[in-house]
Amino acid sequence: MTVQALSRSVSERDDTEQFRTAPHNIEAEQALLGAILVNNEAFYRVSDFLVPEHFFESVHQRIFDVVSQLIRANKTATPITLKTFLERDEPIGDVPVTQYLARLAAGATTIINAEDYGRTIYELATRRRLITIGEDMVNLAFDAPVDMSPAKQIEQTEQRLFELAETGKYGSGFLRFADALKDAIDMASAAYQRDGHLSGIASGLRDLDEVLGGLQPSDLVILAGRPAMGKTSLATNIGFHVAEHYSSQMLPDGRLETLDGGIVGFFSLEMSAEQLATRIISEQAAVASETIRRGKTTRDEFDRLVEVATRLQSIPLYIDATGGLTIAQLAARARRLKRQKGLDMIIIDYLQLLQGSGRRSQDSRVQEITEITTGLKALAKELHVPILALSQLSRQVESRDDKRPQLADLRESGSIEQDADVVLFVYREEYYLKNKKPREGTPEFEEWQDEMARAHGLAEVIIGKQRHGPTGTVNLAFQAEFTRFENLANDARLPERIE
Repeated sequence: MTVQALSRSVSERDDTEQFRTAPHNIEAEQALLGAILVNNEAFYRVSDFLVPEHFFESVHQRIFDVVSQLIRANKTATPITLKTFLERDEPIGDVPVTQYLARLAAGATTIINAEDYGRTIYELATRRRLITIGEDMVNLAFDAPVDMSPAKQIEQTEQRLFELAETGKYGSGFLRFADALKDAIDMASAAYQRDGHLSGIASGLRDLDEVLGGLQPSDLVILAGRPAMGKTSLATNIGFHVAEHYSSQMLPDGRLETLDGGIVGFFSLEMSAEQLATRIISEQAAVASETIRRGKTTRDEFDRLVEVATRLQSIPLYIDATGGLTIAQLAARARRLKRQKGLDMIIIDYLQLLQGSGRRSQDSRVQEITEITTGLKALAKELHVPILALSQLSRQVESRDDKRPQLADLRESGSIEQDADVVLFVYREEYYLKNKKPREGTPEFEEWQDEMARAHGLAEVIIGKQRHGPTGTVNLAFQAEFTRFENLANDARLPERIE
């Protein structure tokens, strides 16, 4: 091919691409509207996923909008009833809108294919939005502001793509109270039918679930404690239980609906994935992690490790052990996991190891923590999942005689306490008593032994804040050698202090 011919070919292709129109199917839009006008039952086959904005032609958007309002008001939508609302609209070419409605109805034959037409319209609308996002991404890359890094542009684009991939509830503006009421009734019905009658995800700890009602979707739950109290152990216990009990069903539209348990995303900013896996295996196999690391397991213990490892391979627990993540990076990875695998719960170990944006980090640590907690609460609402974030406590706990944590002990407590829906504290009196051991043979030693006997194997989860329920203390059993929390046996349960 000559240079002139090649140049002419490229020029012709450019002209063709210049006049490309956005994906659409006018015939499918006409067929669907005609089917609805002939038989309003067709509307209910598409009403749960189709909105006026999905139509390409503006006149079709207007017709579908009026039809929707009439049918939802228990009125009949026909060319005659629509005439009152549309007769003043601009004609379509030389055809008045009222005549156009009659032609749509006359051309309709059946409602059998109504849902297929609706899906076609929806998918083409999605493709048009994808084109818009792509064009915006290209234009922004060409003319990006000075203070916008490529990573920030990627995060923004990924968020828009995630919102497009989801059902559209997040960021959709105002929601009618009637719709919100329906969601609330559906939640109550699901809680009534579910084992344990919990509205949220079961943690596996009976007494804690009774007070919290399970881990609620969209809630930011802060789990705080001093070092060696067992924060990570409690978080891994809960995460493993949720993932192990995961079950789902396939919906008619091809989506998976979680019935029990959930898919868990664990962000381990402190420990490596291998260390976290070793801890979980130790907890579930009842083999001390120290024994595992030193290779001193017995044959029976090794068999239990193999059995637990086999179970672990099939559970939907995903670990991201990247250190130094920013809140924006964590949000992007969580969205990606939900889009690719599904996601029902997020665990973060721990809050203070997250970073905010560079600008906030330069201001002050308090402002950075505020950005992080606000971002985590927004992410919980966006993904409609509970987020369990671990947090350190300040050293002022150690200076008190009663070392039970309080809300004021949270580091940078203002924003954490404000943004959290639930604040839990882990406290083990046995840990502090061990450090107070008096000299043997003294009266104090005998008193210390009695206190140690009462505190041995016990842990407290103090509910310092709960938006939707009571505060108080829940008692749990703690096996220190396996770092495992369990329900207390009924005959060993202590009285609960529920306010």
